[in-house]
Amino acid sequence: MEDYLINIGKRIKEIRKNNKKTISDIAIKAGVTAGLISRIENGRTIPSLPVFLKIVDALESEMTIFFDGMPKVNGVNFLVSRKDDQTLIEKEDEAVGFTYNYIFGKQLNSVGFESVFLEVQPNSKRDKVVTDAFEFKYILTGECCYVIGDQEVLLKEGDSIFFDGRIPHVPINKGKISSKMLVVYFFI
Repeated sequence: MEDYLINIGKRIKEIRKNNKKTISDIAIKAGVTAGLISRIENGRTIPSLPVFLKIVDALESEMTIFFDGMPKVNGVNFLVSRKDDQTLIEKEDEAVGFTYNYIFGKQLNSVGFESVFLEVQPNSKRDKVVTDAFEFKYILTGECCYVIGDQEVLLKEGDSIFFDGRIPHVPINKGKISSKMLVVYFFI
C-alpha cells in the first residue's frame, strides 16, 4: 500500500504545477511559509487539517478533485471496517460513564485520522483532557454539553462540533439517556 501522507504532498505539488503556481504563490494565499509547503510536497511533514484545507483552497481545487487524483487503497475506492474488527479503547481510569470504540483506525493511521464511536452515560465524570488532534463530533443520540476551555455548548441529536483538541475539554451528559456520538480525530 502506498503511503497516503507522501501522496498528499505529491498531489499538492501536481495540482500546483498544473495550475502554473509557485510554492510562494500557494504559501502566500494559504497564509503559511514557503518552507512548509516545500516540506509537505516532499513528504517531510504532514499539514494539520486547517492548514491542509487552506492549501487546497489556495490551489483553487475542490476537495473531491484533490482526492480524485490520489492512489486507491488496495485498488478500491473505499475502506470497510467491520463491526467485529472494532476494539474497545481503554481511557483514563478515573473516567466514569465513557465508552470508546475504534471504528476506523488501523487502516487509516497513515492518513492522519481515526474514527471512534463514543457513548457518554448520564452523570458521567471525567476531568478535562487534551488531545494532539482537531476533533469533529457528531451527536447520534441524546444530548451532551461540551466544555471547551472556559466555554460551554449544548449539542443535541444531529448537531456537530469541530474544535482544537489541544484546548482542555470534556463532554458532560446532563440528560437522562445515553449520548452516542461519532468522533473523528484529525492528528496534527
